[in-house]
Amino acid sequence: MKALTPKAAAEKRSALYRGHAEGRWERIGRGIYLPADAPATDWDQLEAATRRPEATICLVSALAHYDLTDAIPDALAVAIPRGTRAPVTEGAIRWHRFDPATFGLGREETVIRGSSQNIGLYSAERTIVDCFRLRSTVGYEIARDATKEWLRRGGKPADLMSLALLLPRAKAPLLQALEALT
Repeated sequence: MKALTPKAAAEKRSALYRGHAEGRWERIGRGIYLPADAPATDWDQLEAATRRPEATICLVSALAHYDLTDAIPDALAVAIPRGTRAPVTEGAIRWHRFDPATFGLGREETVIRGSSQNIGLYSAERTIVDCFRLRSTVGYEIARDATKEWLRRGGKPADLMSLALLLPRAKAPLLQALEALT
């Protein structure tokens, strides 16, 4: 089940609003509705994917998805291409702007649990490299600990380094961490 917006509603806008007032539709964000009997889902992910189809879960939120960190993100970290406008949202979403030339590296689509809507998700390797690139925002310890856990699960350092060579400011800190961990 996908989120419904008044613009995309098959029924008239006024009927959607009336259905919300009667309890048949639940408002999850400004102009975004779900049927009241819809299964439980992550409203922040649904709002991000509805507002920006290219929205991609990144950084600590992606690490949490892969169970590579014990940190609990206070907001959903979502990447969009630099040069696009970050939408106003009601959910706890932190928008990050990534270079359009490298935006698609390691990007996959995943279904939002409890819905039929997709959202982008960076691979574990891309996420770790991004955490090193943006270590001033994320924290070096989170990036290092995620790398340690990823290596423990059988990850190959060469996979990380091949991505680090394609992304700015990632090679040196990642190389230092890999030397210390291996």
